[in-house]
Parts: sequence; C-alpha cells; structure tokens
Amino acid sequence: MIGKIMDIARSQFRANAALSAAAAEKAQQVLAGGVNSPVRAFAAVGGVPRFIERAQGSLLTDVDGNEYIDYVSSWGPMILGHADERVVGAISKALRNGWSYGAPTELETRLAEQIVTDFPSIELVRLVNSGTEAAMSAIRLARGFTGRDMVVKCAGCYHGHVDALLVSAGSGLTTFGKPSSAGVPEAMTSMTLVAPFNDLSATKEIFTEHGEQIAAFIVEPVAGNMGCVPPQDGYLAGLRELCDRYGALLIFDEVITGYRIGIGGAQQLYNVEPDLTCLGKIIGGGMPVGAYGGRGLIMEQLSPLGPVYQAGTLSGNPLAMAAGVATLGALHEPGVYARLERVSSHFADGIASAARTANIEICQTRTGSMIGTFFQAGPVVDYASAMNSDTRAYACFFHAMLERGVYLAPSQFETTFISLAHTEKQIDKTIAAAEEAFAEVVAENK
Repeated sequence: MIGKIMDIARSQFRANAALSAAAAEKAQQVLAGGVNSPVRAFAAVGGVPRFIERAQGSLLTDVDGNEYIDYVSSWGPMILGHADERVVGAISKALRNGWSYGAPTELETRLAEQIVTDFPSIELVRLVNSGTEAAMSAIRLARGFTGRDMVVKCAGCYHGHVDALLVSAGSGLTTFGKPSSAGVPEAMTSMTLVAPFNDLSATKEIFTEHGEQIAAFIVEPVAGNMGCVPPQDGYLAGLRELCDRYGALLIFDEVITGYRIGIGGAQQLYNVEPDLTCLGKIIGGGMPVGAYGGRGLIMEQLSPLGPVYQAGTLSGNPLAMAAGVATLGALHEPGVYARLERVSSHFADGIASAARTANIEICQTRTGSMIGTFFQAGPVVDYASAMNSDTRAYACFFHAMLERGVYLAPSQFETTFISLAHTEKQIDKTIAAAEEAFAEVVAENK
C-alpha cells in the first residue's frame, strides 16, 4: 500500500507542479543527477523535487507558484528566516563595494571578534568557505599539532565530503574506516576509526588500543545528519576526559549547532569545551562560509605563523562577512532564543500530539530549534538505532505534508529546523496538516 500512495503522490505532484517536473527533466540533461547536492533529488522519498523560485520569511514559493511553510531552512542557516531585511541590507551595501578582493577586510575581523567573544574555547579563528572545508582543515591542523595520524569519528556523523571522513562503521567496536563512497581509496580512510555515537564504552576501547596514535576525535555534539540525535548525559564530558588522558584533540563540529541552539553553541549548552570548533551555516547568514578555531597555541600552527598550510581565495569574502555580521547581531538581541524555544516547543508538541491521535508510533527528539521525528518506537541514540525507522512511512508522510503546503526535509535522516520567522499561526497550520497526513499514512498501511 505504501507503494500505491507513493504513486498517487507522484501523480499529484505532476498535476500540481508541472513546471517543477519540466525543470527537473531539463536539469538532468546538464547536471549530474539533476542536482548539485544529492538529497535535493528526493531519492529517499520518491517523486520530483520542487524547484524554488523565491523565499521570504518562513515561506518558499516554487516555479509553479505553490507556497510552502519551510522547515528545511536551507539545512539550518536561515534562523532569521529567508531574505531577512537586515541581512539583505548588509549584503546590498557590501555588494556596491565589490565582492571579492583577494585581500583582507575589516569585515573579516568584525565577524571573527564576535565568534571569539561568543565561544570561550576559541582564541583564534580561521574563516573558510564551507563546513566541509572547516572540518578538513581542522583535521589537518590536529594532525600537524599532535604529530599523530589517526582520527576517530562517529558512525552517522557527517563532517562534509572529505575523503578521510567518508567512512561508515563495520561490525566490530574498533573499526578501521571503509570508504562509503566510490572514488575514495582505502588508503585515505585507513587512519580513520569509527565509533558509535553516544557509546563511551566502545570509544574507550578504541582509545585503549590506539590512544597514542590518535590525533583527534571529531564529533557533532548534537548529531544532525542521522536526524536530530542529542548526546546522552555524560557523553561529551567523557570524550573530553578521554582526549585529555591520551593527548588527543577534541573537535566539535558545530557547523549546524553553532548559534542554532544558542550563543556559544552546544559546548556552552553542555558545558564541555573542545580544543577545536568547526562552524558554518549561520555565521554567514546562509552565504557560503565556514570557520574553525580554538586555542591560540593550536591555531598558531597555521600558515603564515606555523607549518600547517591552508588557504582560500574566497575565504572571508565581503558578502558572506556582511551577512554573517548582520545575522549574529540580530541573534544577540534580547529574547531571541526564548522566542525560538517557544515556537520550537509548540511545533514539537503539536506533531507528537497529532501522531498520538492517529495512533502512529514516533520517536521525537529535540535540542532547541533542531527537531527529529523518527517513524519508530525508539529510543534513537545513535546511527544504528536511527536506521530502525520506517522510511517508507516517512516518505508517505512527507508527500502528504507537501501536498498540504508544508516543506519538510526529503529524508527521514535529516533534521527539522525552526526559524524566528515562523509564526504561531503557521505552526498551527502545520500541526493541522500533520493530523491529516498521519491519518493518510494509517489508511495506506491497512
């Protein structure tokens, strides 16, 4: 029956969004897979992706004129909402002065000053162009600083498409990484070890065996790429203790969580300071940007001060810097995160209530404005447990919500993001749509 509802959803999509379907067909002639990032292709949920023409506040409008309440938020950075007038104004002002110099600007310093102020663990920062670049560079820096080669990551945590980090866990607790993408030689992942997220026992075994060779442990403090999976009590503090004991660096990938769950990110929320922090998404207001930073002693190993090389022509470009300064300035206004918490709680409670009414079992997770809705009983604490979710049921739910004007992530294993532009009325509309969508999932499973 799930297959039937998917066929119906696709048929409705073609009927209601002919221009998106035509745009998708045209894109496939010149873009690999028709997209420039895989999840946009709707492969996990079926159907043809909606092609977006414009966005304002919490709303997306596709090329057919259909309007959606957006809960993807460009995968997190649009915390103020789309086309926020403060950010638009800052970008417009910067644009009139040119958009790339290949030389330093005061805007770079202003953004860096704000980051250093907000993150006590960061004394010096280096601005780059993406979260992937930040993670890649942080790993190189950790290896250069420690003189060691091995890196530990968690199964299900994504740190960008870096060769050495495109690995998945094997059957054992201590597992040498096997490439999870074609084109990545095993030699590139042979120095990467994989541990289960939220499992200190398994991580201790890895450090017991390889501790003297481990340069760094890199982790999303709140996992956002297997759905939203918060850390269990003591997990992050346990990682800090292990890294200290064995002389490894602890790297927090806060590309998603940085400024998303509060000023100071996850490290402030959970009171655990890493040695290096990766940032992205919000610090550029949705423009291409990333950053990594940490203690001065470590960061001073970077060229031109030290022997670890990293560079980028577009790093710190004035458009991204202007957008970032404006965004972070807005996030420092009084009451911002309290309001975001109220709206996020309203959304989460309403979705949970709608599922109970339909007698559908879901496991819901939330850290601030990051929300996960897994189609299973749960609990979801790591990648293995997340994979127990009913992806076909989620696909049915996704299309039912899409047809009702609600744009969710086109994958069970992505996170829902609430923005400051979402209104209580829009949340109520979303909950009402969810009640109907859950009922549709039940009907199609009979």
